[in-house]
Amino acid sequence: MQNAEIARLFDDLADLLEIQGANPFRVRAYRNASRTIGDMTESVAAIAVDPSRKLDDIPGIGADLAGKIKVIAATGELPQLKELQAQVPPGVVEMLRSPGLGPKKVASLFKELHIASLDMLKAAAVAGKIAELKGFGKKTQDSILKEIDRVSEAGKRYSIAQGRVEAESIVADLLKLKSVTQASVAGSCRRRRETVADLDVVVTSSDSAAAMDRLAANERVIEVLARGETKQRVRLKSGIELDLRVVPDESYGAAMQYFTGSKEHNIVIRRRAQERGLKVNEYGVFRGDEQVAGRTEADVYAAVGLPWIPPELRENRGEIERAEAGKLPELVELADIRGDLHMHTTATDGACSILEMAEAAKARGLKYIAITDHSKRVTMANGLDATRLRAHWKKIDKVRGQISGIEILCGVECDILEDATLDLPDDVLKEADWVLAVLHYGLKQPREKIMERLMTAIRCPWVDAIGHPTGRMVGAREGADIDFDPFLKACADHGTLVEINANPSRLDLDDVHAAAARDLGIPIVINTDAHSISNLDLMEYGVFQARRAGLEKKDVANTRTAAQLRKLLRRNR
Repeated sequence: MQNAEIARLFDDLADLLEIQGANPFRVRAYRNASRTIGDMTESVAAIAVDPSRKLDDIPGIGADLAGKIKVIAATGELPQLKELQAQVPPGVVEMLRSPGLGPKKVASLFKELHIASLDMLKAAAVAGKIAELKGFGKKTQDSILKEIDRVSEAGKRYSIAQGRVEAESIVADLLKLKSVTQASVAGSCRRRRETVADLDVVVTSSDSAAAMDRLAANERVIEVLARGETKQRVRLKSGIELDLRVVPDESYGAAMQYFTGSKEHNIVIRRRAQERGLKVNEYGVFRGDEQVAGRTEADVYAAVGLPWIPPELRENRGEIERAEAGKLPELVELADIRGDLHMHTTATDGACSILEMAEAAKARGLKYIAITDHSKRVTMANGLDATRLRAHWKKIDKVRGQISGIEILCGVECDILEDATLDLPDDVLKEADWVLAVLHYGLKQPREKIMERLMTAIRCPWVDAIGHPTGRMVGAREGADIDFDPFLKACADHGTLVEINANPSRLDLDDVHAAAARDLGIPIVINTDAHSISNLDLMEYGVFQARRAGLEKKDVANTRTAAQLRKLLRRNR
């Protein structure tokens, strides 16, 4: 099983135990185990079946958790979780998101009124049944009625691209106020997570009321949900909720650190502060009543004995230990990218010609591109067979003479077919400058078949990289069931590159597996998969993903010159 699957089982177990009133330390242990496993790059299931390894060598995994992991690895299930799921329907867990409903009250609603979903909760509140329940009352019932629709929407997550546009637009508008001196996006959006549940903005201002009035009047805002002296929560027309925090100048860095998170990262920062006789919160770093830091984030980190840590790394995945040891990576930057090796033209499903894509890429400072139109299996995109592809490459060759200052590689996005063969023969792939092999169809095939298909591509000497490896669509479609340990090892052994697809709807590889690829010495290539000129600007989202993985410039293949890239490819060795 994948680490994410095992992590989810422990998270689900913690939810159900919490509703049943289990020991909070026990619940916390399962949640910590879920986070630890989910953040690991090495397969926990593989460790579980390796007689030379011990699961309890993993920090936070004791004998009891190790035993449960072994059961999961062997059976794919957690018996204790199945027992609890038979007792508590999944809709009951969702009720924990409702304000004022902790585990005890949710348990009472389920046991006393047999409420097992948010819809049933709303119906009971409308009927006045909740007010009659011991320990609730009319106030709780009214609160549920007021918030239930918002809670139902709150489980939604939004693309980082959408969240970033919304938040940065609001920041730009707030900065138009003379009374606002600083304004920045915080939260998971600043950490560049693939999706965001809500947004956070921090400002410094001499007039907090004016900042809140400005936000309330913003054309993107549909409703003010709450307002205090220094905090305001609004709902945007898109459905995303946004928190505005107004702080004094001397607290700006502390607020940015605190509200950027992650929660797990901040817990360690607070612990380090306590060890030094300090207290850290959103207003600053304090020794007793004296503020000793807080104006900048760097000051906050310095107060707890650390250098400033880039937001993308703040997930408590070892970044604090690396920072303490002076070994933080120098993360890759957008400006480091010299080429884009995945894009489409009107030859298949792109909107622009070869020359138009090349000119647009050159205007963005790129030094080389690869035109990678689809192979014939993608019939809906008018995919190219061998004859049409060779004719297409001749057109690329002609365009090379029409533009200077940028190299154009003859490439193809070649499907790995459901029968574990490639969509084009070796003699055609051999003629290319660059070949991306991808999974587009049959993503629900069993793991064994998916791995057979991937291994076919990896072993082919004319396949340079595996593009968007899982084929997932973020929040919309699960990816193929890949066994990542042998997949990445095979890529390392055969010299096959792996792509981070920069399109925000893909971001495939994810950050955890990109870090695992880096650890095996596999060069990552960050590509836009552009189908239009504007799509070329998606490159930054791939860079964000690479930064979350801790990748440096040297870890990314297309930070090299075109000549250096060619030397990297096994077809040219």
